[in-house]
Amino acid sequence: MDHANDNKPSPVPGPPGAIDKKYADALKIAMQFFDIQKSGKLVNNKISWRGDSGLKDGNEANLDLSKGMYDAGDHMKFGFPMAFTATVLSWAILEYGDQMAAVNQLEPAQQSLKWITDFLINAHPKDNVLYIQVGDPDLDHKCWERPENMKEKRPLTQVNITVPGTEVAAETAAAMASASLVFKTSNSAYSSTLLKHAKQLFNFADKYPASYSENIPEVATYYNSTGYGDELLWAASWLYHATGDRSYLDYATGENGKQFASWGSPTWFSWDNKNAGTQVLLSRLSLFGAKGVSGNSGLRNYRSSAEGVMCGLLPKSPSATSSRTDGGLVWISEWNALQHPVASAFLAALYSDYMLTSQTAKITCGDHSFKPSDLRKFAKSQADYVLGKNPLKMSFLVGYGDKYPQYVHHRGASIPADATTGCTNGFKWLDSTQPNPNVAVGGLVGGPFLNETYIDSRNNSMQAEPTTYNSALIVGLLSSLVTTSSAVKSFT
Repeated sequence: MDHANDNKPSPVPGPPGAIDKKYADALKIAMQFFDIQKSGKLVNNKISWRGDSGLKDGNEANLDLSKGMYDAGDHMKFGFPMAFTATVLSWAILEYGDQMAAVNQLEPAQQSLKWITDFLINAHPKDNVLYIQVGDPDLDHKCWERPENMKEKRPLTQVNITVPGTEVAAETAAAMASASLVFKTSNSAYSSTLLKHAKQLFNFADKYPASYSENIPEVATYYNSTGYGDELLWAASWLYHATGDRSYLDYATGENGKQFASWGSPTWFSWDNKNAGTQVLLSRLSLFGAKGVSGNSGLRNYRSSAEGVMCGLLPKSPSATSSRTDGGLVWISEWNALQHPVASAFLAALYSDYMLTSQTAKITCGDHSFKPSDLRKFAKSQADYVLGKNPLKMSFLVGYGDKYPQYVHHRGASIPADATTGCTNGFKWLDSTQPNPNVAVGGLVGGPFLNETYIDSRNNSMQAEPTTYNSALIVGLLSSLVTTSSAVKSFT
């Protein structure tokens, strides 16, 4: 084998090239789950079994919180994971909008994003007040009904100066800052509104540091945060990209970076921990030689940490994680197992594209070096597993392929659209032995156990429940694989 060319970078890809039909088909399916999850007065609704719902959400505070998306198979609006959904979807659009557009998926992605950011704007009525939850999870989960028929109370939960919540305020700031970039050219007034809110929320998150799940213990049952430092760095990084204001970059790369960035200790990107995402996002600046950032030691730490994350993912790397199924799926958690491999694969695809566009030939992991094509191969392996290349020969993306879950844990999908059910008499549909009457198209279910088994049962919320944030991650991953194109060097 000729090693003479090993150190030469691969050529930079041009504009979007040939379409990979498998990933294009899967992306079109994955994008539809956002429509299934929408609350409020639906516009151009294409889901036959969905209708208007949650129209009075926010009324008790004289706010319109009817939009946004339900979290999973329930009808809760949890602000923390919903904001993360918006941030990841924005990031996917900013990086791969050209590839989405090549298969007519850019507009649906932007519309779904705006459905969330419209809600987030209304949920932030004052500088230091953010409504972070609509509905009571105990009440909500005691009902099995279609969202269109909900009658129970939908109380509101907020963070404010007395009861602050840094994680959720900062994640919402990240969502709005990243979305402001998405809409900058197409809707500049809306973009400015988002950026104004993002700055206010970041200041609130930073000035009143406190864990939202310690201050509001009820949220901890569902979305307990393990720390708020990662959200502050993630939000500051997005605000730097959105504004070019150096103070945000200094915030992320200075003392706060030292304190919160877990440089050198790879972490898993998820709704709870944003560090790996921030490391990859800030690597853009070093790899693309952004103006005025050379010599920033904090940025160097982010980039080397991002490479540490990549080295943990590549199966042949000396530091490769051993947390994988026999079939090669990265497997970290029993609950919602697919979140971590899909999120990791999305980051690997991004980093691979940054390397190609910046003419970076390789990364070094111990005594091995790896090319961008190795990272892309890993990203594809995780996507292919999800789409059916696994021991069960089953797709975990509902509606894709010949065999996919039939008993998805999802209220609306499990109840016939013409059934009249109240809160409790709908439980017969949860317990029904018949497959769901409605297909939750595009839902990415929780996924397999470590031994690569999957119990297709509606009562199995550990494995069979799809989540809205999983959708943002799989949409990002599939958009990266639809075709190849050069990475945008700057979002502005």
